[in-house]
Amino acid sequence: MAAAVGRVLRLGGRWSAAGGPRAQALRLIYTTTPVQRKNVGASGPEKYTEEFIKKQIEEFNLGKRHLANMMGEDPETFTQEDIDRAVAYLFPSGLFDKQARPMMKHPTEIFPEQRKIQWGEDGRPFHFLFYTGKQSYYSLMHETYEKLLNVQKYQDQLAAQDLLPQKGKKNLAGSRWLTKIELEEMLLEKLSDDDYSRFIQLLEKLMALPCVDMEEKHIQKFSKEVPVQLKKVVIEPLKYDERGVAFSTGEGTRKTAKATAVVYDNGTGKITVNGIDVLHYFPVLQDREQLLFPFQFLDRVGKHDMVCTVSGGGRSAQAGAIRLASAKALRSFVTEKEVEFMRQAGLLTLDPRVKERKKPGQEGARRKFTWKKR
Repeated sequence: MAAAVGRVLRLGGRWSAAGGPRAQALRLIYTTTPVQRKNVGASGPEKYTEEFIKKQIEEFNLGKRHLANMMGEDPETFTQEDIDRAVAYLFPSGLFDKQARPMMKHPTEIFPEQRKIQWGEDGRPFHFLFYTGKQSYYSLMHETYEKLLNVQKYQDQLAAQDLLPQKGKKNLAGSRWLTKIELEEMLLEKLSDDDYSRFIQLLEKLMALPCVDMEEKHIQKFSKEVPVQLKKVVIEPLKYDERGVAFSTGEGTRKTAKATAVVYDNGTGKITVNGIDVLHYFPVLQDREQLLFPFQFLDRVGKHDMVCTVSGGGRSAQAGAIRLASAKALRSFVTEKEVEFMRQAGLLTLDPRVKERKKPGQEGARRKFTWKKR
């Protein structure tokens, strides 16, 4: 085999004088496999250096100016939204996945942030935890545990002087811990679920100490404030009919059923659905219990009359839609505290559950066809 390869290579040497490209092609074809593997392995993963990013930014700015001139816009005020709109106009695409469509983004958005070189010219790593594979994570664990020991030491000194404050866990209301993905972006390392849970447990242990305020800056690095949106639902005031009876209207849905309920004050508990008495419209006890639950929850059974109209859906869905509509109508008769109790009980929350679709290749949404060996 080696002799045959040698003859071919010698022939390739003769041809090289006559035809250069043909000889180069032969050399590429008969390059040994180990050499190819060595070249591939030596390249390794692509590294985005600072010089590479700077060059890409320069090309991006130049392309943005050309694109602005093509669209007749001012390059100085040409924003990213203008770039996206121009690219969509010049390169229309019907691809379903937006990531596959033509785009022109800033290089900092396309190329991921990478960690700087962690070793010197002699090949020795700078950090003593380099060979753990997760030097930033374990360094953070060491630092957090050191903070924990410092707080405990300070508490021991106060306890020796009988000055230890009362035990009380620090309140984290309005904030949350960083998620696993956010922590990975901060450390530029991939973490497992166990790594993340161990770090959160260590932070929780630190938070449980009475004197944790001395390390508050360290804790704030790994927590984020949750914006509290105080959205107060506007409840319509009571209305009065020609007889002077107060009433309120509510609407509700469940699956494909839609219902409207009008609740009257000073009633006897009479309920009609689409002009039919509730006992005849809902003969199943479970549906009537679901419909009357808002009145039972507020201890108002027999104190109101209700007229309902419902369409679509099945028996259970219609009962659920009427329950939501009646609960919304009852808000006008009760106090804000009782409305909050209703919300916590789930009476004012839309049920998002719908029938799961049938899957191809099986009998139903989850059920599979009966398997037979023969």
